[in-house]
Amino acid sequence: MSRRSAIAVVFFKELREILRDRRALGLVLMFVLMYPLMVGGILQQQISRAMEPEKEGIELTVIGAARAPTLMTQLKQKNVNVTESGALSEEQITALLRTQKTAAVLRLSESYGDDYRAMRPARVELWFNSASEARYKVGDIEHVLRQYGNVIAGARLLAHGVSPATLYPVQVQKYDTGSSASRSAQVIGTMLGMFFIPAFFFCLSSAVDSTAGERERRSLEVLLAQPARPIDLIGGKWLAASFLSVVGLTLELLIAHSVLKWLPLEEIGMSWRLSWLDLAWVLLTSLSLPLFAAAMEIALAINAKSFKEAQTTASFAIMLPIVPVIVVPMMNLNTATWMYLVPVLSHQTLLRELAQGQPPGLLAFALTFGGSLLLALLCLAFTVRRLKSDRYLMGI
Repeated sequence: MSRRSAIAVVFFKELREILRDRRALGLVLMFVLMYPLMVGGILQQQISRAMEPEKEGIELTVIGAARAPTLMTQLKQKNVNVTESGALSEEQITALLRTQKTAAVLRLSESYGDDYRAMRPARVELWFNSASEARYKVGDIEHVLRQYGNVIAGARLLAHGVSPATLYPVQVQKYDTGSSASRSAQVIGTMLGMFFIPAFFFCLSSAVDSTAGERERRSLEVLLAQPARPIDLIGGKWLAASFLSVVGLTLELLIAHSVLKWLPLEEIGMSWRLSWLDLAWVLLTSLSLPLFAAAMEIALAINAKSFKEAQTTASFAIMLPIVPVIVVPMMNLNTATWMYLVPVLSHQTLLRELAQGQPPGLLAFALTFGGSLLLALLCLAFTVRRLKSDRYLMGI
């Protein structure tokens, strides 16, 4: 039997067992849907929040509204629903805000009218709950109050023959050259790594069961007694586990891309302009990640004495590729060449650069693919060497 046919026999044997394992298939289905829907849900919530004030308006309770009719008119023009209220104590205001029926409470001091007419600063108290879901609406209310104060200041200066421009000795004009695609990649960039992490979970059950599971069931020694080299046995198991991970990762990225294309990201000033051709390149480059994931888990599981021990060890090892994905965005580092050599982080960086509309170049694709493939081959070589060890064979 040739080496190629031996690997094929082991591959199809392991593949048949994977297809019979409902637990492995259920795990694949769960992760295929979970991450795209989770990211889509987070973004949809942001879109809904951004559109909610325009549709429903901002609820504001005002104490002493009759003292500032012009201010009330300006608030209503800015889509703020003003609800007048009588005098409330601090405890009552706090209790009202905890109900989350109003975004904030605006209390005008009793001397507001006298201070306004005397051109003294008229005190206005803005009460809000920073732990409330409506806390982001408080900024809109503060913006209206600042505009109202500027209008009054300008009118008073004109009454004294002074130009309102005196208040603004420097005029700053802002020009944002960032595209919606760039903003999208920056905001969604921290989430992109989540799309590649499941590659390690897709093959976890099959990789552990085909090594530590067979060792625990005493069927691994039967396989080793067959006229096949250790590289043939490990190679077949590795390819079968990798195949499951490749299928799961491909389906997950296709669903994630479709979800991001479908979401109205323009409502929050973003867009997802990754083309299907770009996605095809990402999928092709990502083929080496499942190969590394399966090889690493098999290398860890082959040394475990039980299925449970192997699963625990592999689960902890999966956390290692996740660390750079979390730490690097937190440190706000600029894209560097070394990032394309770190599994998962390289795929996250590559996808983010493509989403920004900035093709990273062939070197980035080569390093992303080659970095994971090199680690996969090293893990595979370690496993084969371990399987050839007389000390290991004696322990089976």
